Amino acid sequence: MSARSERRTAKDALFDGFARIAAALGNGRRAEIVEVLAQGERSVEQVADAIEQSLANTSHHLRTLARAGLVVGRREGTHVRYRLASEQVLDVWLALRRLAAEQLDELEQLATDYLGDRAGLVEVDRQELLARLEAGDVVVIDVRPAVEYAAGHLPGAISVPPDELEQRLAELPADGEVVAYCRGPYCVYADDAVRRLVAEGRPARRLQDGFPEWRRAGAPVAGGPVASTDHRTP
Repeated sequence: MSARSERRTAKDALFDGFARIAAALGNGRRAEIVEVLAQGERSVEQVADAIEQSLANTSHHLRTLARAGLVVGRREGTHVRYRLASEQVLDVWLALRRLAAEQLDELEQLATDYLGDRAGLVEVDRQELLARLEAGDVVVIDVRPAVEYAAGHLPGAISVPPDELEQRLAELPADGEVVAYCRGPYCVYADDAVRRLVAEGRPARRLQDGFPEWRRAGAPVAGGPVASTDHRTP
């Protein structure tokens, strides 16, 4: 083999290596797993429940992500718990999602098919919400599943899991505007909560993005376990 051919082969291998990241994320369920793990560490069983897949399928997807270095796992008794391998994985996911929204014409319709018409929903950005939190004149509700709230949430946020929405909304303080947030801009839980509150005559908005973006921006976070250093892929 000539030196030129050897260099070509080496270059092919290098770019194939780069493409392993894209290949690992090139599946909708694996992309959804990354968004779930962006909320905090989860067991295989919890991930399977979140993405509504079998344990076998979920384990397969997690192993694929682990081989690409995107997630890491650790044993806790008889369970294996996974988390994102680094903040850079979250950055890649957020950039990929943003790129898809900008470049794919059909994505807006796909989002509407899932989330419904958002024309009547009013959003609040991070800067305004942070100022409102500091002023203490807003009620913030975290409408993600309870396990995600426990892994970390906005300071002072009230946990209102999606399966408890109807019962818990009546418990909210009667005074002040309500801001709901969930996993990100394509999470339906906050939309559902805002629509329900507005229907009852309560002033309500949703956070423009979600908890991972809030945390990644360096905004204050409450709760969450101390991170373990004993992470390994089983």
